[in-house]
Amino acid sequence: MASAYSVSGFLKASRRLVGRGALSAFFVVSAFALPGNAAETIVTKAPMAFLYEPGSGTILFAKEPDQPFAPGALAKVMTAATVFKAVKEGDLSLDQTCKVSEHAWRTGGAPSGRGATMFAAIKSDISVEDLLKGLLVHNGNDSAIVLAECLDGSEEAFAVRMNEFAQSIGMKNSRFGNPTGYPEVPSQTTVRDQARLAEYILESHADLYPMFAIPEFTWNKIFQRNKNPLLGEIRNLDGLGGGNDAESGYSGLGSVDRNGRRVIAAVAGLSSDKHRLQTLKEVIEGAWEYFSVQTLFSAGDVVADGRVFGGVTSSVPLVSEKSVDVLLPRGGTLDYRIRVIYNGPLPAPVNAGEQVGEIRVIGKDGIVYRSPLVTGGAVAEGTMIGRALDGLQELLFGWIG
Repeated sequence: MASAYSVSGFLKASRRLVGRGALSAFFVVSAFALPGNAAETIVTKAPMAFLYEPGSGTILFAKEPDQPFAPGALAKVMTAATVFKAVKEGDLSLDQTCKVSEHAWRTGGAPSGRGATMFAAIKSDISVEDLLKGLLVHNGNDSAIVLAECLDGSEEAFAVRMNEFAQSIGMKNSRFGNPTGYPEVPSQTTVRDQARLAEYILESHADLYPMFAIPEFTWNKIFQRNKNPLLGEIRNLDGLGGGNDAESGYSGLGSVDRNGRRVIAAVAGLSSDKHRLQTLKEVIEGAWEYFSVQTLFSAGDVVADGRVFGGVTSSVPLVSEKSVDVLLPRGGTLDYRIRVIYNGPLPAPVNAGEQVGEIRVIGKDGIVYRSPLVTGGAVAEGTMIGRALDGLQELLFGWIG
């Protein structure tokens, strides 16, 4: 539930109406605090860490969020997401069977001696659903390769699909070399990109996400418990995974749903499995220890006035499309800025309820929250003389005010 605390008394607005497409309003939020002690925030020894609340779209904590690292087996979360997408789009079906090639068996199966496997028998046929269980419960390298070959014919072709998909969902600093995370073809990602991947899976594949938390799976008469090193170790954590690379160290990605609030956390660069678990736990717990929901604007509140070009009036109210509820630090020493961005001046006629920009909450690590901004009324087209005067003003002076 959103806090009843109001920050309206602390908004110091200095509005600037400037050229087309530029920043059109700027707010500084000071003394942004709930009653209590001076501000505290998350402290972690993880070289890279990212904490995100997808419900409000708020970045709660970021430490070297765009520093690349090799994901190791964590790449299999991307493999799963790529297969989820293929299933949703009809390129695969869960009951479709895939043949276990000799390459998949030797490279990722029991003969490989390279760690986790679902023990898929060579030349056997396995359903996509069971291969996904082998991937997400057993962390199976053979499962990953069989799925890649089934969908695209080879690991190389599947990696092309992975990378195109990663870019399409905003994983700007990620590149995957294969479906397993094997280092022979290097992969790289960032904690920010991993959080984005988790958000995508939660939003777009809520029906398949529970597969991450299946406690055990038996295949080829071999019983194996879920190999995700994070499950059962962090309260309410219900999915995603971990990886390890000889140079980049241990990494982890987890999501927790607790008391109706879900957070996503990613850490990387850790020295051991124990260190990974410890740091991921402290980052996740920080969401409840150091942050509370604060309502900056209710739905429909006027946030700023937008300039209008060629209308019967020279401005239109800009309102928040939805309630702007942001998780922010409880203490009072961390300042946040609120910026209103829109592509102005807006040419008349202007329709009510038209999305024209966004509200951004900016902290020390950049934008932590953004929300749509819409017009709060309609503005009809003005007279020819009025439009001519507006045009002259823009030509001579630009839109200043």
